[in-house]
Amino acid sequence: MPPPLCQFQNKINPTLIVPRVSPVPNHQHGYCSRQHLSPQDAREERALLNSIAWPETPPVPPSLGRTSDPAHSTFTILPAGGGGWRRVGHRLEALVQMRDFQGRPKRYGGDVLVARMYNPALDAGVAGRVVDHLNGSYSAVFPLLWEGRAQVEVTLVHPSEAVTVLRRLTRDQPERVYFHSLFHSGSASETTVCNVCLPSDRRPLCNFTDLHTGAPWFCYKPRHLSCDTRISHSKGGFTQSLLAREDTLFQSGVNMKVSIRASGSDYVTVLPKEEGQLEVNGSAVNPEPSGYYYQGVWRALGGATVRQFSNSSAISQCLRGKVLHLYGDSTIRQWFEYLNAALPDLKEFDLHSLKQVGPFMAVDSGRNTLVQYRCHGPPIRFGSVPTSQLRYIANELDGLSGGTDTAVVLGIWSHFSTFPVEVYIRRLQGIRRAVARLLDRAPGTLVVVRTANLKALTLYETLTNSDWYSLQRDKVLRAMFKGLDVRLVDAWEMTLAHRLPHSLHPQPPIIKNMIDVLLSYICP
Repeated sequence: MPPPLCQFQNKINPTLIVPRVSPVPNHQHGYCSRQHLSPQDAREERALLNSIAWPETPPVPPSLGRTSDPAHSTFTILPAGGGGWRRVGHRLEALVQMRDFQGRPKRYGGDVLVARMYNPALDAGVAGRVVDHLNGSYSAVFPLLWEGRAQVEVTLVHPSEAVTVLRRLTRDQPERVYFHSLFHSGSASETTVCNVCLPSDRRPLCNFTDLHTGAPWFCYKPRHLSCDTRISHSKGGFTQSLLAREDTLFQSGVNMKVSIRASGSDYVTVLPKEEGQLEVNGSAVNPEPSGYYYQGVWRALGGATVRQFSNSSAISQCLRGKVLHLYGDSTIRQWFEYLNAALPDLKEFDLHSLKQVGPFMAVDSGRNTLVQYRCHGPPIRFGSVPTSQLRYIANELDGLSGGTDTAVVLGIWSHFSTFPVEVYIRRLQGIRRAVARLLDRAPGTLVVVRTANLKALTLYETLTNSDWYSLQRDKVLRAMFKGLDVRLVDAWEMTLAHRLPHSLHPQPPIIKNMIDVLLSYICP
């Protein structure tokens, strides 16, 4: 039986499932090798890297002609001929055949595809599972969850050849996003470059590795100031180092986030479930999605109901007597902003914080409600953060008393996209240990994890924050918290299944549904 809503839903990410492929080589990219790993952490890291191993992708060809072309590719609803009718409870499978710009069938896998099924009239949608058969064909599998029209949409996010480039960038240029710190004493100021790791043979380093979590962070030492004069952190810039013609693999409307047309009908008509009807598993791929939209409302699958908190009084009543701690990136800051705007009695306390950075705090004194937001520690690509506000989530969790009146939300993924996955794994291992300590000393504490989500892609966004990078980290995130008493808000599926365009910061209707899931955990 699927797990109930009130337990962590260990769902397989609905974007791409690949058969077993070559394991990840046993190396650390020569990157951040200073950080010591326990044998247990090293084994887990290796297992996680193997679990997200992507199919081998080809070298970048001299022209687009031999690369995946969504305009020549097609999908077919099975059985061949498509269309027709099905019943609620059945599954539907579509076969995708990728072709290149000359119309030739592709013979290898590795393309990044996403799929959804939807009905605009019903404002319904569900994410599909995509299976890579490693021969240029893919299966998209959907559960049939509503009556009426069910239309299939398959989108090429990146051709396999683009994945080759994204892999190379992470391997060869993990520091392509770099950071600055300002050092200041008296009338003297200096700015130097900082990052998760820096080569020490260029100039002396200041080591700002966190003593408690072991999270690495280094800056080049100022020439005339000491390391302890550092006062701020900021995003420095981005070094774009594509080789010749590689940019042609990342063209919006050509081969990036482009829909693939149907060969035959792109929809089926779904009839009500028959009395005594057996569940039909039309594919070997059977993990169900975590939920779906119907009439614009997110419905969880697994036997529980997501409550609708449609007005401020309902939200305020749920949060009465609660302390809500929000830790993470700007996609978590959105939740603070949503609650702050939606609740007239929730008054933000002016901490004189920078708008992008925080920390933020809001109080409803009449209902004894406190909502706080704090960004995670570096790497974080914000404009400027005082070093006094650079806090690591694990340390913040260790400072909480916790209890039945406390809810904690974690969302950390986007700012780790350009670094080797090992950097992200190690950060999450530290956070998970802190979560385990919190739940051990205060078992009634609610901990909620927000997953990654899809986004609009430009060339810059792709090279720094591609959905392919996010997908890898999303899989790691889900695996990392498996087995802990932690709940999930499946932002990946909630953005994939929705009719609104993908965005790093999802639009209000999606955020409203995410908040409803969160509040349903707090007030089941």
